[in-house]
Amino acid sequence: MAISLKFVSTTEDLTGKSKWWGAPDLPDGWDYPCSELSPLTFVCQIRCEDIAAYDKEGLLPHTGMLYFFAAIGEYVSSLDIDEQSHNGLGEWSDDAYRVLYSPTCENLSPYKLLFEDGEPAYLEAEKIEFCCVEDNYDSFKLLGRPYYDEIAELYPDAVSLLQIDESDDWGLRLYDCGMMCFMIGKKALKSQKWENTKLYFHSF
Repeated sequence: MAISLKFVSTTEDLTGKSKWWGAPDLPDGWDYPCSELSPLTFVCQIRCEDIAAYDKEGLLPHTGMLYFFAAIGEYVSSLDIDEQSHNGLGEWSDDAYRVLYSPTCENLSPYKLLFEDGEPAYLEAEKIEFCCVEDNYDSFKLLGRPYYDEIAELYPDAVSLLQIDESDDWGLRLYDCGMMCFMIGKKALKSQKWENTKLYFHSF
């Protein structure tokens, strides 16, 4: 089974909770992830206890916080960020994305990345709601197999750690019906070797 992600606008304080966009809540002493050219866009953080009931196979940790960053700002019209435009279709270079994990959700602080004019370099955070779906679910999800067979065939022994779809809400456009998948091998996932994650961008 996979876990779908639904997004809800809220005035709730999402510090230390699962959220999409916004500012990441990082442990003290952590550096903000960057590529050679610029800071990576914060995509989401998953408070692992929130998905424990839906992770039937126990593939993910059920405590702590899982973070996803990627140079996707150029594909989100609402962000208007020009990041590493050389990362298009196919497998991305290792410095263009990052998956991080904190074993605890204690003592986390928002890291508010700003543009030069002092404006936030991120969209408003949205609350994430979870639910169980089929492995090949065709929208935003954790776990399961990629919706597109072309990606699954390239990574036959991998799990779709996070699948990102297009969205009108943020002007998220991935060329023509595109998807981005963070892929990780089953052995690496079991060992929590997040650095072994690959990011693949597929589009028609």
